[in-house]
Amino acid sequence: MSSENLVTVTSPEHFKELLSKDLNRVSCLNFWAPWAEPCQAFNKSIEEQSKKFPQVLFLNIEAEELSDISESFDIEAVPSFLLLRGHTLLARHSGSDVSLLESLLTQNSGTSTTSSSSQPLATSNAQPQQPTNEPRQRTEEEINQRCHELMNKHKVVLFMKGNPTSPKCGFSRQTVGLLREQGVEFAWFDILSDEDVRQGLKKVNDWPTFPQIIVKGELIGGLDILREMIENGEFQEVLADDQEGDAIDEK
Repeated sequence: MSSENLVTVTSPEHFKELLSKDLNRVSCLNFWAPWAEPCQAFNKSIEEQSKKFPQVLFLNIEAEELSDISESFDIEAVPSFLLLRGHTLLARHSGSDVSLLESLLTQNSGTSTTSSSSQPLATSNAQPQQPTNEPRQRTEEEINQRCHELMNKHKVVLFMKGNPTSPKCGFSRQTVGLLREQGVEFAWFDILSDEDVRQGLKKVNDWPTFPQIIVKGELIGGLDILREMIENGEFQEVLADDQEGDAIDEK
């Protein structure tokens, strides 16, 4: 049975309501997905921790179902957990390290806030929010040029998290599956490998999330739009429009 401080989030509005009730309370956000096997065991660990730390609010968030929340916290993989005090980030970790979770909860669940609470951030193995050791800052023009070069590398290009063999998020995994089901040959780029390209694509395409599907150098959208276009036959029509000049050489 769930304890009173363990809540399944049902919507972005529900999430905001839960967090705004007490801005001094520590919350543990558990991002999970039903298809990811490690999440099943970690969800049970979250339930156990909720009983050990009744003063902490534990929130179970299904990452794909509540994609707006996942994107706002830049969740790259599941399971992942974050600790917040109110709306302030205390720590984040990508993985199912129960020992680390309990240690972070012990450090941060007291009523007093100390400067050492920022230290757990260094323990995270999640992708950094910003690059820390760039040898040379690219200019905006260079980044735009790089983005367009990649977008025109093939007739269909998928900008995703991870690679087709090992996707780093469920959205990317589903997109790869849809393209393969349609028998579409596509080039791909792991946006986690290049922060400049990742941020540059958001501006170039005016599209804030990933994956991004590019056809003939132009953005068609993300997973939801791709699925809709496949269902109504529009995606097949877009591909058929240019069958003669099939693909730009990827080499």
